[in-house]
Amino acid sequence: MRLSPLNKSDARVGRTAALRLLGRREHSREELRHKLLKRGIDAVEAKALLEHLENTQLLSDARFTESYIYARRARGFGPVRIRMELQARGVADSLIDEHLDERGEHWQELLYTQYRKRYGDEPVHDRREYARRARFLQQRGFPHEMIRRLLDDLLRLR
Repeated sequence: MRLSPLNKSDARVGRTAALRLLGRREHSREELRHKLLKRGIDAVEAKALLEHLENTQLLSDARFTESYIYARRARGFGPVRIRMELQARGVADSLIDEHLDERGEHWQELLYTQYRKRYGDEPVHDRREYARRARFLQQRGFPHEMIRRLLDDLLRLR
């Protein structure tokens, strides 16, 4: 990273801020860029710093994506919501597709776990309750088809 003599101080401040942020948790490139700009770092300096951090493997959208998916799944969120959140953080769709297996069996298990955590063994009594539970699961980020299959199966069991 080449810095002009006038910008060494700004670059040092930017680098310190970026390393402090990355020391707390992984960030996407876009998230870190936004935070640096918010701290008053010049856009050109921020871009150079981000490129340097990527070249030295201190910043990685792939690593961020992987850790973000793991953390959100552990908190009970589904693939639809995780995808939207990653897109909002500036992660490329190709990278999301590479790391987010939306068709995996583990999502069905997670959906069932979230359902049981919220509703236990209480059966669905009517269409209104069915819709309320479906909305809850959609807000958690599970696909409509997966939710419908779960709720229909539970209706058949009673």
